[in-house]
Amino acid sequence: MVGLEHGWNLLPVSFADIAAMTSPGQFNFDFTSLLALSGLWLAWRHRFSVGGLLLGVLGFFGGMLVLAPYLLYASHRAKGDARVLLLGEMRARG
Repeated sequence: MVGLEHGWNLLPVSFADIAAMTSPGQFNFDFTSLLALSGLWLAWRHRFSVGGLLLGVLGFFGGMLVLAPYLLYASHRAKGDARVLLLGEMRARG
C-alpha cells in the first residue's frame, strides 16, 4: 500500500517524516535506530570481519528477516549460554 501511495523510492518520504518530527517521523527514526543497532551488533559480534560487516549490512537492510534466523542459529550454537549468545564465542571464552 505504501509503495503504491508514495512510489517505491521510500527514503525521501521517510527522511521527510523524520525532519518534520511528526508521529510517523518518530516511528521512522526509532525503527531506523533499531535496524542500525542490530546491524552494528552483528558486525561487532563477528569482530568487524568481512563476513561480520556483510552480515551487519544484511541485518540493517533485512531487519527481522535476517536477525530472527540468525538469533535462532546463534542461540542453538550457544547452548543456553547468554554470554556466548550476546558476545560471541571468542569474547565470552577469553
